[in-house]
Amino acid sequence: MRKASSWVLGIVAAVVVTACSTSPTGRSTLNFMSGSQLNEMGRHSFQQMKDEGTISTDPELIAYAQCLTDAIVAVLPDQYRDYDWEVAVFDEDVVNAFALPGGYMGVYTGMMKLAQNEHQLAAVMGHEVGHVIAEHGGERVSSQLVFTAGMVGADILLSDRPPAQRNLMLASLGVGAQVGVMLPFSRRHESEADEIGMDLMARAGFNPEESVRLWERMAELGGGGGPQFLSTHPAPQTRIRDLGRQLPDVMPLYEERLHQGPPPNCPRPDFESRS
Repeated sequence: MRKASSWVLGIVAAVVVTACSTSPTGRSTLNFMSGSQLNEMGRHSFQQMKDEGTISTDPELIAYAQCLTDAIVAVLPDQYRDYDWEVAVFDEDVVNAFALPGGYMGVYTGMMKLAQNEHQLAAVMGHEVGHVIAEHGGERVSSQLVFTAGMVGADILLSDRPPAQRNLMLASLGVGAQVGVMLPFSRRHESEADEIGMDLMARAGFNPEESVRLWERMAELGGGGGPQFLSTHPAPQTRIRDLGRQLPDVMPLYEERLHQGPPPNCPRPDFESRS
């Protein structure tokens, strides 16, 4: 049994070593999913979400979301230009947006209404673009596969223990991994997407100060939440603090972009007159 467990853990270790890469921020990552696999997964999931959701056909809302996305994608390095970069507007009063591998993104009308100007929504779209180019989807799938393989190895190692004791130890190991590894891993992705998105919006000509204001608004409307260590996202105050610390680095990028010409013309629709 121990030979079998060593074999399983050895395979996991070999995969981890060969799958190491680097994110756009320089962070070491684990991703053994190919680009074509990820893109196909993203395309399939995106189509499923569109089939199950309510897609807006309002040309003004669609043009608004596409304008912001196009402006941000235009400042990406060349290696990220071959994604599809498709954005859909979901006609639902939900304050949310999402990104899938391959450049498939969705933004809900609830989020579009909450964002008080194009700069704030550009912060959201830049964040989602950040998820895509950092390949967070592939990294999460890879880490989950490694976690599953590790649990299999642990099950083999504990096979000589009484069933009740083995089940308790495996349950404790699973909870510890989720709270100590998987959840912080998700929060790290969110923080990294914030960092990438703020840089991109500044380079595209959107005021990065509005990213901080957006999260201040989210904190005001959201009220209290659960403890951060049990959440997949950083607490709003943590995001506000981290974005504020990044402002001195990105404001010169924004100012330089304004010197080069007028910012993107992506006027916010008048949501107030629609209600």
